[in-house]
Amino acid sequence: MKNMKTLLTGAALLLGLAGSALAETELVILGTGTPVADGDRAGSGAAVIHDGRAYLFDIGGGVVQNMIKASGVSGVAAPKEPKGREALFPTVVDHLFLTHMHSDHIMDFPELAGTLWWRRDNQMTVHGPTGTQAVADGYYQMLQIDTRLRIDGNQPVDKPENYKVAVTEHDGPFTVTDGDVTIEAFSVPHGDISPSFGYRITTPDKVIVISGDTNESDEVIRMAKGADILVHEVISTEGLNALPEFWQDYHNHAHTTTAELARIAAEAQPGLLVLTHILHYGAPIESALTEIQAQYDGQVVLADDLDGF
Repeated sequence: MKNMKTLLTGAALLLGLAGSALAETELVILGTGTPVADGDRAGSGAAVIHDGRAYLFDIGGGVVQNMIKASGVSGVAAPKEPKGREALFPTVVDHLFLTHMHSDHIMDFPELAGTLWWRRDNQMTVHGPTGTQAVADGYYQMLQIDTRLRIDGNQPVDKPENYKVAVTEHDGPFTVTDGDVTIEAFSVPHGDISPSFGYRITTPDKVIVISGDTNESDEVIRMAKGADILVHEVISTEGLNALPEFWQDYHNHAHTTTAELARIAAEAQPGLLVLTHILHYGAPIESALTEIQAQYDGQVVLADDLDGF
């Protein structure tokens, strides 16, 4: 399984190199888990790194520790001119995008915003659905004693406002452009939660689409057509069928089964399909991969935390 993943990852990187003399963009999967506890998988999170800048998508529990691991940086000295995965060190990350307000996508928000904030050069910008400001306000409240002690005590703090984040809330699709990177948010159906977003990220050498949590969506197909990488949530049919009927009903309205995802991928034809947010319950986690491979002949990989593409 690991050897197959290595081969597929290498193939995906070669696809990126084919369109550019030197592919600068890397997708790093920072968390592949769900609300179901799994000690090997952090909550949802991914990063697109381009030209020394990291764009984060969701910040589930455990994602910040994975960011630090991936960055290769420890201590307090953030890289001044980050290269590659160094851009994932928390104090140099300036951009966070949230898909929706479920806990497994936001639990590390205070961890990210509060980590060494007094060493930040800039406030972090956060784009997300309605409710994002309430999450930020909760972080301020949670750490108000710590923040006041640092600002009013004898600790050197050059930019006392940098514990805050600059939030922009959206109730529908939006686009953010940062230099030669364009990030398009699009609406996806995720049960009762609304708004809920997926993201299409376009850099000079790659197009990456992140589905967020969603059931089968024509909009995902439209945004992912011809993309280099489609990162998509999935639920194993084997695992789903063993659940009580009320849980099956919930998941069928909120998530994408392997059969549905095989159809999405067959129509969108991404260069690589990356499976994340992997719900499998009592079935082996590999069932999510094998079920799709039985119905879809494109390149597909079951992601682990810290995988890069």
